[in-house]
Amino acid sequence: MSDPADGSTPEELLPLVYDELRAAAQDRLRLERPDHTLQPTELVHEAFLKMQARHGARFAGRTHFRAVAARAMRQILVDHARARAAAKRGGGWERVTITSIGVLGEDRKKEDVLAIEEALEALERRDAEEARIAELRLFGGLQIEQIAAEMDISASWVEKQWAHARAWLQRTLDGA
Repeated sequence: MSDPADGSTPEELLPLVYDELRAAAQDRLRLERPDHTLQPTELVHEAFLKMQARHGARFAGRTHFRAVAARAMRQILVDHARARAAAKRGGGWERVTITSIGVLGEDRKKEDVLAIEEALEALERRDAEEARIAELRLFGGLQIEQIAAEMDISASWVEKQWAHARAWLQRTLDGA
């Protein structure tokens, strides 16, 4: 799928997708603990800096840029959670269900990003494609069609893989 921003740099693409990234960051942070110190704008900016640090990085378009931003935001949130856990004895982990994540269910309880990260890492060892689809949905807020375009696979396959990944993550987190 061609994008009018093919071959663009982060500096060129950020203004085009900034509102979408900020909305995804806001949705994701809304699910974090109430005293979370990161704000949506800060998360987007940190992700941008992380992406910009990759010298000469060029992107195949807006969706590709958002997909890479999803990975960067995931890494930032995980690093932030790990640093917070390291500062506390025992880490302060909370039990989490996959339905607590906005795109996975109606229940919008707070979840522990470290538990989600562990589950995604386990899924990645099992099925890298499903893990990437889950990452793009959970951390990037991408829709099925956008994920299909980014990964160059059919939307129906993405839907099938997403349903499987979601169920597997739910079982994994319920058993944690």
